Amino acid sequence: MSLTGTPFFLFSILLLIVAVVLPFALWGRVAGPRLVRIVARLLMLLFAQITAITVVFVMVNNANNLYDNWGDLLGTGDHIDQARNLGADGLGGKNLKDEPKVLQHFRPADDPVLGAGVQMTDLKGQISGVNGEVYVWLPPQYNDPAYKNKKFPVVELLPGYPGSAKSWFGSLKANEQLGSLMQSGAVKPFILVAPRTNVLSNADSGCVNIPGKVNADSWLTVDVRQMVIDNFRAGDKPDSWGLAGYSAGAHCATKLALAHPDRYRAAVGMSGYNDPAIERDSLAGKDPKLRVETNPMHILKAANEAGKPPRTALYISGASGDGYQAGTGLKELAKNPTTVTVQQISSSAGGHTVPVWKRQVPEIFRWFGLYLRG
Repeated sequence: MSLTGTPFFLFSILLLIVAVVLPFALWGRVAGPRLVRIVARLLMLLFAQITAITVVFVMVNNANNLYDNWGDLLGTGDHIDQARNLGADGLGGKNLKDEPKVLQHFRPADDPVLGAGVQMTDLKGQISGVNGEVYVWLPPQYNDPAYKNKKFPVVELLPGYPGSAKSWFGSLKANEQLGSLMQSGAVKPFILVAPRTNVLSNADSGCVNIPGKVNADSWLTVDVRQMVIDNFRAGDKPDSWGLAGYSAGAHCATKLALAHPDRYRAAVGMSGYNDPAIERDSLAGKDPKLRVETNPMHILKAANEAGKPPRTALYISGASGDGYQAGTGLKELAKNPTTVTVQQISSSAGGHTVPVWKRQVPEIFRWFGLYLRG
């Protein structure tokens, strides 16, 4: 049973009701020696406390889409087939043009909280060796006969850590917010893609490639990207692709866009950070070399020093101490054609929370419209 959605929430409520009623019904009826009666009553109280905590957990999990299933929660899910050394470009010596198309079967999303139009597939990453679900939402214009020959720009949506691929549709309601805006022309039509990022047990991959451990970078920037191009009318040039993330996902979006200007034109980071060690479970943050190399500040500085500032547009938002300084640091380093827009969020806006990020969705997609095209 999924940990998100209505069924498990109702089940937890039912358990709580049973746990509350049980002591009233059986407290005075427990038979046997005094020790047995004491233990039985303590177990009833413990059951009531556990079910109450469970209800609170389910409510928080549903609101923030932290864990999809028991495997994610307990760290028993296995999403890595292999983690070969794929080299600096993350392709392992392969040319994607020579690879067969990755044609997928898509089905309606298995959780109604994601709203209408969200579909999903289970992807086996041929390059990365990562397996996971990918959710896709198509804009209102996609099936309009007037657009039958048009390719659409794409934005990959990344959650925080821990976080579910459902979060941008389930918690941030990106598709519900943007559908009418795209239909009216207030926001350009985009294909929205939300891939699994929680691919390791009890660890944040930091969206990096670590030979022998995980190829999370190649999963997102090669396998998922190519699969979308192979299955939908999606642009295949960098100018057609962007990334958006919040919290740990903001770090990933910024890092990946700067590291791969040949794949992405723009990225949005909400309440993110540059130093991966800020996330205590980050594998990149725990490795002294990777901690430096995967810091967006280092990536941008190294590109500048090589005389190749990336043609990347960044939009960084956050409150003071929660993403704002990360943005201003990148802005100070930016050299043409790199651009960095920094939006400061009031410290009283709501903190490091879903409502703060949810309110920004229309604005960040208006911004994407300035840079991405099909």
